Order: sequence, then structure tokens, then C-alpha cells
Amino acid sequence: MENLALIESFSEFKDDKFIDRVTLMAILEEVFRNALKKKFGSDENFDIIINPDKGDLEIWRNRIVVEDGEVEEPNEEISLTEARKIEPDFEVGEDVSEEVKLIDLGRRSILALRQNLISKIHEHDNTTIYKQFKDLEGEIYTAEVHHIRHKAIILLDDEGNEIIMPKDRQIPSDFFRKGDNVRGIIESVELKGSKPSIIMSRTAPKFLEQLFFQEIPEVFDGLITIKKAVRIPGEKAKVAVDSYDDRIDPVGACVGMKGSRIHGIVRELGNENIDVINWTNNPQLMVTRALSPARVTSVKLDDEKMTAQVYLKPEEVSKAIGRGGHNIRLAGQLTGYEIDVFREGVEEDVELTEFSDEIDTWIIEEFKKIGLDTARSVLELDVADLIKRTDLEEETVEEVVRILKSEFED
Repeated sequence: MENLALIESFSEFKDDKFIDRVTLMAILEEVFRNALKKKFGSDENFDIIINPDKGDLEIWRNRIVVEDGEVEEPNEEISLTEARKIEPDFEVGEDVSEEVKLIDLGRRSILALRQNLISKIHEHDNTTIYKQFKDLEGEIYTAEVHHIRHKAIILLDDEGNEIIMPKDRQIPSDFFRKGDNVRGIIESVELKGSKPSIIMSRTAPKFLEQLFFQEIPEVFDGLITIKKAVRIPGEKAKVAVDSYDDRIDPVGACVGMKGSRIHGIVRELGNENIDVINWTNNPQLMVTRALSPARVTSVKLDDEKMTAQVYLKPEEVSKAIGRGGHNIRLAGQLTGYEIDVFREGVEEDVELTEFSDEIDTWIIEEFKKIGLDTARSVLELDVADLIKRTDLEEETVEEVVRILKSEFED
């Protein structure tokens, strides 16, 4: 009866942790065998009988009867006198099965049993959670803000599972309060020790792709394929789409009339500016489309070096580069080409590298990051715009402009 009462007590964990009874009984057997090893040195000669339906458990120790005074292994042998206390007709050489009561293990062992069981159930629970979320990697998930820390937000889902969203996985404009529901993708799931670490992201390109799956029926149905998505979180994104059905305009279907379909995605991403582009296998055309909204005059590709020389009218250059160089950077990521912009019809120009004797290399690199690699490209913008687009100090920008004007325009 003590066995049954203890098993029923342990079974409370089944209800709390959603463990099926058969699994619980398997864990119970393992826990009891460990306890028997500690108590008797071995569990090989013990039978543990568990009834999952009744929740009952019996432990039987099997020993061989030997002559009195010849017991060498007390766990495996029993003297004739002791055996006949169990059954008076036992003889030497026969097997004796004796039930072991839980009380025989001692109170301390029973407490250790319970603690070991809790540990095993938590381990099982963590493994189940790990497998559950591992299958959800790359999928959109919603959880509630539980705690806000300096470097991360701690979220809890409906089942109380803890999900972490680090600061660098949050869109810069994101602002959450405790109790807010947050959508993101499950970016990674790892076991740290025995506890699963679940990371959510709102900055991954995959999150943008999954939002298209949720919000655009044709994408969900497979009529439109997302070939590639790149983004600067909270600022700008480019998504290349294609359709195998000529009757479908993939860009129009994704954007919707007056942007009605994509509006929800833009709002979810903190008003991120999203360019949807028709995918093509023609690399020159793809580079041209990727630089939208700029109108490209011509493109020269070097497929070995994966570079693209793009020629535009002077008034289109700023559109191609975009605010902070975002447009040209995303176009490069989308196409895989390193894109250099040249002004069409401007014959006289000098590469910035020609001024390396007077301008530090790191300053030249700062200008190149936003697509300004010639003297004229820098001089066509005013100082205020250059300061806004780069991380350079005002004095540095003014000095560069002065050098270029004196050397290039004379």
C-alpha cells in the first residue's frame, strides 16, 4: 500500500508536466533502479513490476539459498535459516523472491527518490520542449513580454515556455511593454546544459519572408515564390518574387492596390520601406531592377569578380545610392554583385583613391560605403548631406570637399 500511495503522489507530476503515464512509469523504473544500486550495490537481481493502468509498483529481490554461514554475497545469496523464515520448505540451491518495501530503503532514500524523479521529469520536459521548438525554427511565433532587460526581452508563450529576444534581434523602432504580444521567428534553439535556449528574431530576413506567407494568399498557396529577401531592419528591404503562372503579376499581387496588401507587413516591421522586385535569371536586368527606384541607363558586369558598373544620369545617382547608402547596399546583397555607380555623360572625373596622399584611406572607405567613389560624386552633394550619410565629423567632410575642389576643379 505504501508503494501505491507513493506512486500516486509521484503521478501528480504527470498532470503538471503533461507526461503520459507510460513515460512516467519508465522514468519511475529508472529512478528506482538507481536507488537499488545505491542501497544494494547492484540492481541486476531485482524485478520491478509497474502497472501503468493502476499506477502500482512492486520490487522483488531474487537470491539463491545457501548453507548457513556460507553467504558471501548478501545481495545475491540468503542463508537457509533466513530463507525458511519466508517459506519453511525452502532448500539449498533454490531461488527466493522477496518483496522489498519502500520503507526498507529508508526515509532519506525515499526523499532522494522524489528529488531524482523531479529532476528526470524536468529533463524529459526540457527535451520535449527542445524538440517542439526545433521543429519550429524559421516559423513565426507569438509570445507575451514577461520581463524587459537591458540586453534582451524575456517572453513567455501560452504554455509558460521562456523565449529570449536579444536587443540585436529587435527592430530599432521596437518598443514593448510587459504584457504586449510580440511576433517574430524562432531563429535558433539550443540545449544549454539540460535547458533549451530559444531565440526569437524580428530582424532576420526570414521573418520578412514568413510575413509574406501569412499576409499574401498567393505566396501561401505557392503561386508566388520568394526568391530572396534582404533587409536593413526598420529601414529598408528588398524582396525578389517570381511566379510560374504567367497570368499572375507577382509584384502587383504582393503589393496590392495602393499598397493595401503589403501595408500590414510594413506596419509590423516598424514602417520598413519594402521594395518588391520581379525576379529574373538575367543578371544585368536583375541589377537594374534591384537598384529601383533609380532608372539605370546601362550595366557592365564582370562575372568572375562579381562586380557591376552601373551608369545612370546624374539626377538618378542619389536614388540608386539611397539614404545612408541603403539602396545600393541591399541591391548588392540581392544580386550578389558589388555595384559601382557612374554618372552617364560625365567624362571628366577622378577616383577618390587618386587623392590618397592628401585624404586618409579610412575616410575614402567611408565615402565608398555609400557609393561615393569619385571626386565628382562627392562634390555633387552638399556638406550637410554628406555629414548625414556618413559617420564623418563636419570638419573632416569640409576638409575633403576643400581638397577635391582645389585639386579637381582647378
